[in-house]
Amino acid sequence: MRKLLVWCLLLPLAGYSQQRLHVTLIGGFSNYQGDLQGKYFTLNQANLALGAGLQYDLTPNVAVRLGFNYGSLEGDDKQNSGLLRARNLNFHTKIVEGNLLLQYTLFDLNDKRISPYVFAGVAIYHFDPYTYDTLGNKIFLKPLSTEGQGLAQYPNRKEYKLTQFAIPFGGGIKFRVSDNIVLGYEIGLRKLFTDYLDDVSTRYVDPFLLASARGMKAVEMSYRGGELKGGNPNYPADGTVRGGAKAKDWYYVTGITLTIGLGGGNGGSSYSGWNGRRSQLGCPRVRQ
Repeated sequence: MRKLLVWCLLLPLAGYSQQRLHVTLIGGFSNYQGDLQGKYFTLNQANLALGAGLQYDLTPNVAVRLGFNYGSLEGDDKQNSGLLRARNLNFHTKIVEGNLLLQYTLFDLNDKRISPYVFAGVAIYHFDPYTYDTLGNKIFLKPLSTEGQGLAQYPNRKEYKLTQFAIPFGGGIKFRVSDNIVLGYEIGLRKLFTDYLDDVSTRYVDPFLLASARGMKAVEMSYRGGELKGGNPNYPADGTVRGGAKAKDWYYVTGITLTIGLGGGNGGSSYSGWNGRRSQLGCPRVRQ
């Protein structure tokens, strides 16, 4: 009899657990803000981004999300003006990210068809900035130490890591289409702890020291003003400002989201297991 009572308690919980689990998908674009892209939010130079993950609802309003995103970022001084355009730098990078988020939905989607929501958490991401030389060859920038990173002559310029932590946060709005499907629109920002997402941060270094340590390609890729028609071919003096080190870089992912509930119940933040509705699993009554 005790075993029967235990099964009667556990089976409904197993049903609830299944109904609270969802697959999440996102499709949209990714972009960044930094030394080669001064606008905080823009579609200019944006690239396709895709993501997938799982969501587990703790309550009708609170959920935990585990996700994976893939996108591309780029920036080009040709899109800037003045001294920044004359610098003529550019970069590209792929972004691979895994994240763990806590999400709060304002309204229970059993009661409302539409609701705003917010989220925040922690993420780990990988990047590797590169560019193309005048012959079209793909050149990865980190090994070139374009600002003297890792060189003995510049002990304060530490090499940056290509895999780092970030703080993702943002929000959106979602709409319940059916019992198991929810559509939404989401904007997610990533606060970074590096200023080298675009390989630009601080000041130029001595070109002779840089060439001696990393080769002429490093000098060629750290200042490209001479490639412009009428541009200045003279390499800036050691210590001349190359980027803005006071502010770290950011990137963001935004787009349409699709949440698909696994099992019965609604695809939003609540299920048939909530609001006092019990599983249909029946158990015999025990006489006293």
